[in-house]
Amino acid sequence: MDFRAIFMGLAFALMWSSAFTSARMIVADAPPLTALAARFMVSGLVGVGIALALGQSFRLNRAQWRATFIFGISQNALYLGLNFVAMQWVEASLAAIIASAMPLLVALLGWLFLRQRLRPLGVLGLFAGVAGVALIMGARLSGGVDPLGVAMCLVAALALAAATLSVKGAASGGNVMMIVGLQMFVGAAILTVAALLFEDFTVHWSPRLIGAFAYTTLVPGVLATWVWFWLVARIGAVKASTFHFLNPFFGVAVAAALLHERIGPLDLLGVAVIAAGILAVQLSRAAL
Repeated sequence: MDFRAIFMGLAFALMWSSAFTSARMIVADAPPLTALAARFMVSGLVGVGIALALGQSFRLNRAQWRATFIFGISQNALYLGLNFVAMQWVEASLAAIIASAMPLLVALLGWLFLRQRLRPLGVLGLFAGVAGVALIMGARLSGGVDPLGVAMCLVAALALAAATLSVKGAASGGNVMMIVGLQMFVGAAILTVAALLFEDFTVHWSPRLIGAFAYTTLVPGVLATWVWFWLVARIGAVKASTFHFLNPFFGVAVAAALLHERIGPLDLLGVAVIAAGILAVQLSRAAL
């Protein structure tokens, strides 16, 4: 793994983790599904515009179209949609911690259903990750966190794991930025329908809302997604996923710095255990 890949991986982890804090700012002043649908529409236009400027085309192969739709549905509509709704009641740090367990879910699903091999170190990492999540959940639930919001975050993490299993088809064959833009449109279409059915359009405009929306649209929305596809194409899904072990730390740190969310000793211990579990799983898979 070269220096450029390491730098891009660190940047991806920071951008991905910061999205929970900016999302928490957005849902404080705007309907979550409406805001997310608008974000995806803008991100899609930006992504497709950049792709066309780079000479990319809409001609994707069958595997790319399939992966683009699955990714758009799983990551954008389900994963981010559920997280945005949940963060009306759940703190950004907790949502980031739950979502950071996604690599563990990917390894578990691959092990159980796709017959992917997992060395003893990986199995130990899975148990450590589950223990870390359980430790944090126990502390937060006893402190009065909303159980429905937590359940939404957990379902969202499963959806993201499904999306990650499909990203291999989207990362091959070129046209990466075009795929980034098109899968945004898939999420926008689904969430627009959901917003029309379930939400009232009431927005409390503020500089913080506008800034958070712009940041979420351009940085986690377009730039981080492109970096992820670039990493997978350059170093492979297993090595790229190793950077996810930084997400619990970055997610908690950004939420504490910008939203002043309180982080307790059990949270820090759980984050460390989850990160160690993720790293163990990825090192185990890389050794196969």
